[in-house]
Amino acid sequence: MPANLTPEYFKAERWFRTATTNEEKILALERMLAVMPKHKGTDHLKADLRRKLSKLKEAATQKKRSSQVDIFHVPRTGAGQVALLGLPNCGKSSIVGMFTNAKVNIADFPYATAAPVPGMMRFEDVQIQLIDMPPITADFVTPGQVGTYRNCDSIAIVIDLSEDVIDQMDVLLDFLDSRSLLLDEDTPTVDSHGNILAKRAFCICTKSDVDKGGAFERVKGQCKRSFKFTRVSTETGEGMEELPRVIFENLEIIRIYAKPPGKPADMGDPFTLPADSTVTDLAFAIHRQLAEKLQSARIWGTGVYDGQNVQLTHVLHDKDVVELHFG
Repeated sequence: MPANLTPEYFKAERWFRTATTNEEKILALERMLAVMPKHKGTDHLKADLRRKLSKLKEAATQKKRSSQVDIFHVPRTGAGQVALLGLPNCGKSSIVGMFTNAKVNIADFPYATAAPVPGMMRFEDVQIQLIDMPPITADFVTPGQVGTYRNCDSIAIVIDLSEDVIDQMDVLLDFLDSRSLLLDEDTPTVDSHGNILAKRAFCICTKSDVDKGGAFERVKGQCKRSFKFTRVSTETGEGMEELPRVIFENLEIIRIYAKPPGKPADMGDPFTLPADSTVTDLAFAIHRQLAEKLQSARIWGTGVYDGQNVQLTHVLHDKDVVELHFG
């Protein structure tokens, strides 16, 4: 009986073949099993994949016991974590170096960055973590670095406007698509096993000062994905002042200021929540046990009058001030 495998299966199979770590191979195999058609024609293939999966999980467990340090695991700090992705000398290090105190290696030769270099960028009243990453090419990806992209909150695709922009985008999209790293209608944020898969992404086009042939409009117009595009130049400063806001907006988070009853709001240290969060979500972010005793809330902010009482299901907006009342 024919297997009649789907395009999504072959996409996951390609991911498995290009994976460089056991962790990525495990994710790819689980994805292959999840999207495989369920009928007798796939029984032998399914059994073979499960055997491979079992061996890889056993090897991964042994590796954890050996306490090896994973240089590509970057603990999250701040309001969000954004990992940069690009080809050699595209300007990733210059961006991270301009906005953070990270000790990036800015050089005119390729592969100056050999490991993740995190740094903290301030946007208004929050800190956002930017990660300078080793470059990739069509033929080479540093083993393990896909793990950083898997665990970040958002991916910044960096395109050099002084080089062939279409070729760069093809290489970068191939890397992201083949590893199911892009959030779309076919690839969810998490799979059926709870494993993290897809991420939001946007595009930063660098070296706009040397874009003489309309490269920005060309790559924006020909890109098959609905990315948000922004153009910058670290030489002239074009777009750099606005870039922190662009990065913040692509994280799709909101800032909420807590106001204790009868006291002023704490406007210096906001809570950050995913967009479309509710009053109840805020309560759980503050204290899980207290959230179960939440009775009412008042809000100063978007779409309400000052101090309005709202339902616990009320959707919050960026920079809302919220006063929670517990029983």
